[in-house]
Amino acid sequence: MRSSSNPAFRNLPKGQAGGYATFDRQGGGAMGGAAAYADARASQVGYGRAEVGERPITVDDIVMKTALSAGTALVTGILTAVTGAYVLALPAFIVGFIVSLVLIFKPNLAKAPLVLVYSAAMGIALGAITGLFNNIYPGIALQAVVGTAGVFIGMLVVYKTGAVRVTPRFTKWLMGALVGVVVLMLFNLVMSLFGINTGLRDGGPLAIVFSLVVIGVAAFSLLLDFDQADRAIRGGAPAKFAWYIAFGLMTTLVWLYLEILRLLSYLRQS
Repeated sequence: MRSSSNPAFRNLPKGQAGGYATFDRQGGGAMGGAAAYADARASQVGYGRAEVGERPITVDDIVMKTALSAGTALVTGILTAVTGAYVLALPAFIVGFIVSLVLIFKPNLAKAPLVLVYSAAMGIALGAITGLFNNIYPGIALQAVVGTAGVFIGMLVVYKTGAVRVTPRFTKWLMGALVGVVVLMLFNLVMSLFGINTGLRDGGPLAIVFSLVVIGVAAFSLLLDFDQADRAIRGGAPAKFAWYIAFGLMTTLVWLYLEILRLLSYLRQS
């Protein structure tokens, strides 16, 4: 049994335990667990197996929906940064946060309109933040985008080749690391409210190490996200569920991008 570190994907049922990403619907073990997987999904997220006359999800569905979501975020982000509409950062982030909560707790609402609204809102927020950083450190925006894309592609290759197996033990280790990172972030936030510098976010050597750790946790979280997508394909979920998977991947990418941007700013300071 595995669960993703991504809160969006935690609403997926715990299906057949597997190791490598196949992104296909072949293999006795995978098909053998499809019925149980789909039944669990129906009760947990409001989506059952593809019904008669309904097309089951494919890898192309996931790729296209994820690309459209990421593209929306990229376009709105670029427009925000170019126009200098930095004042939109906070309201856009609030909108994105509210929509993400709706989709996490009501995954059956994960369709094109809401998922694209989330992507657009987060794109605006990230574009505003990136624009401010790029004014201070010219060129950092492109570096952050390329870095995020590189990590995503690299982890997909790792997952597809089976270089790292997504096992229950791996998931427990990653969840523990995620909890540790969140606790440290909250600790740093609380201390900063009292004017105490913990060194985790001041751009010093400790901050750089911590940022690298966070990036590593976010990157490995992508493996769990890929595995959840693979299991949806093997479980025969309907094609419309691709929007929910795209949303889950976007939440991880947003986190990863922000942390890469932060790390690059630290390196520019040194």
